[in-house]
Amino acid sequence: MPHVPIPESFRATIAGRAPEPEVSGADWLRRLPALIEASLGRWDLVPDGEVQHGECALVVPVRLRGNDFRAQTPDGSAILKLTWPHGEARLEHLALRDWSGRGAVRLLAAEPTAYVLLLERLAPRALTEVSILEACEVIGTLVNTLDRPAGPQYERLSAKGARWREVLAQGTPLVPRRLTEQASATLGHLLDGEVEGRLVHEDLHDANVLAPLDPARGQWLAIDPKPVSGEWPYAVAPIVWNRAEATAAAHNPRMHVRLRADIVADAAGLDPDRVAAWTLVRLVINAVWAASFAPQSNAFRARMIMLAKAFTG
Repeated sequence: MPHVPIPESFRATIAGRAPEPEVSGADWLRRLPALIEASLGRWDLVPDGEVQHGECALVVPVRLRGNDFRAQTPDGSAILKLTWPHGEARLEHLALRDWSGRGAVRLLAAEPTAYVLLLERLAPRALTEVSILEACEVIGTLVNTLDRPAGPQYERLSAKGARWREVLAQGTPLVPRRLTEQASATLGHLLDGEVEGRLVHEDLHDANVLAPLDPARGQWLAIDPKPVSGEWPYAVAPIVWNRAEATAAAHNPRMHVRLRADIVADAAGLDPDRVAAWTLVRLVINAVWAASFAPQSNAFRARMIMLAKAFTG
């Protein structure tokens, strides 16, 4: 079986992680070589390119030796994705299966208990390569493409929101009280309405959108879903907090980030007031979360506070 190198940068990223809730980063890394070998053998794959990684997953370009998936990958190329087991990744395979390649990377096969996916290979071109405002239009278009009813297996946004209300009520001295109080009140109003029922990618931003290899698949496809049963206005926040350098370069950062949210809302046909409300809540939650990791997260927390202020009043 061909050797697949595990980058030291990936080892350093994963090694110190505590179980969430299944296995620590160090234990999973010890199992990873055998997991790679078993996955290559299960689907008759050959490594085919440079191994890459993100914050939680190792991505191995592969070629298919058999014919099991040839109808979906005519050129025989694919991606083997091995993810450190954690809660946010638990239902990724189900979301991709529900989308069935429509607006998202196509799932070829999965070993859910091992957090291993076999995916179509995409081009090495991310939506981050276009202007941020153009990216917002693409995100809005993808929202419409991805929109579909959510099954009962997905976490409900109301349950997540109930936990956040407790966090906001407790607050932290490292985030202005007026922000946590406004976010708490806003969240209460949001949860009074209907927030369930749609399959939502809650981490949909320009770094999680890639170009397909096959032009027939469209221009852009979403990857790395964090699925939740909710409403799409909740999902706009990541494209607001991403691309920090574009925000810093803007003449008026407040107007700039508000414009991002408005463009997505307009392209997707979403209620701009609910988009702004959910964006405020998620930015403040990010700031409160970052406060628990101070001082190493001070810069991130300060940026979340700055962005949240743009969505107040």
